[in-house]
Amino acid sequence: MDQNQFANELISSYFLQQWRHNSQTLTLSSTLSNPGTESDSARPDLEYEDEGEEFPTELDTVSSSGGFSVVGPDKLSVLYPNVNLHGHDVGVVHANCAAPSKRLLYYFEMYVKNAGAKGQIAIGFIPSSFKVRRHPGKNGVLVGTVFKDVKSPVIPTVAVHSQGEEVTVNFGKEPFVFDIKAYEAEQRAIQQEKIDCISIPLDASHGLVRSYLEHYGYEGTLEFFDMASKSTTPPISLVPENGFDEEDNMYAMNQRRTLRELIRRGGIDETFAKLHEWYPQIVQDDTSSICFLLHTQKFIELVRVGKLEEAVLYGRSEFEKFKRRSEFDDLVKDCAALLAYEQPDKSSVGYVLRESQRELVADAVNATILATNPNVKDAKCCLQSRLERLLRQLTACFLEKRSLNGGDGEAFHLRRILKSGQKG
Repeated sequence: MDQNQFANELISSYFLQQWRHNSQTLTLSSTLSNPGTESDSARPDLEYEDEGEEFPTELDTVSSSGGFSVVGPDKLSVLYPNVNLHGHDVGVVHANCAAPSKRLLYYFEMYVKNAGAKGQIAIGFIPSSFKVRRHPGKNGVLVGTVFKDVKSPVIPTVAVHSQGEEVTVNFGKEPFVFDIKAYEAEQRAIQQEKIDCISIPLDASHGLVRSYLEHYGYEGTLEFFDMASKSTTPPISLVPENGFDEEDNMYAMNQRRTLRELIRRGGIDETFAKLHEWYPQIVQDDTSSICFLLHTQKFIELVRVGKLEEAVLYGRSEFEKFKRRSEFDDLVKDCAALLAYEQPDKSSVGYVLRESQRELVADAVNATILATNPNVKDAKCCLQSRLERLLRQLTACFLEKRSLNGGDGEAFHLRRILKSGQKG
């Protein structure tokens, strides 16, 4: 395998893995949104990205301290029915799972319906190892945040201690009395204030955005961007990375733009024709990974417009070439499965009919062309723009910070940041 073939396979393998990641993510998302599961609309006061974490929804009727508490049929109310015999006869009830830890904050409420004989009701978070017969809480006066040195999962807990005490809990299904949204906004503002104190050159973001537009061949947008910033050259010179400088981002921009537009319109035949004309070395091996991506996209486009018989013939002809490469089997099956559905776009494999799949193929072709630049020493530099590498590094840093904090705390979510910026 020569250097060009090696670079092409490295790039294509990366985008094939992205395809698999999209498949797994979207299939899981479809499973979680099936009828019968609780939707976010049932929790009006919570707007979190749960990262697959469970969150408390009701009280646990199995592990509660039997005899000293009665959980109501709604699994959200607790009553102490007896006269306590000893000071440790406490009716402790857990939530049905631990509080989620991968959030900025977590909150639940308790409403006291009856203070009972002594009014010794408690609310708090306890470690999973906490004995259920002991009275939970910090000091009985102030309920604050959990201690920072608690590493094990903590469980929302309520406790009643004297005859007639009765409470109900709210895990977010109903609006909270406390304004949790305002408190979360306040905490985020504190975080943002700390971030704003970090000194970054004002023109740094301009250079990153410009390099992003150059990398993906968005020539028209780049022209408007330069006009808006009253500049035809970047205000800063980004440090070359592995020999990949600013001029290399401009390499073959017009051709890359043309090919991206063709793929986004579903014009795969035209894409093949242009590649044979401009970059024959990329498609000379018709069993390469980049050709596989293009052939599967052609099959997908035929299914999209309802040409099923033509899709079957095309699949038999082109997919036969890749039988010897078992790493493609799962992706071929996803494509072929489209034929089994009357409405393939609504099926479990319907994700391949989304615009994101076209973008993935366009990105793969774009990166492969960038790698043909003789000045490029490392093909990995062609996979993403500098802006995307920065965002990946931010994500990795946030995850590392969270791991050092015992797994607690948020990860870096660009979507949340952009959403909060739009609101502002």
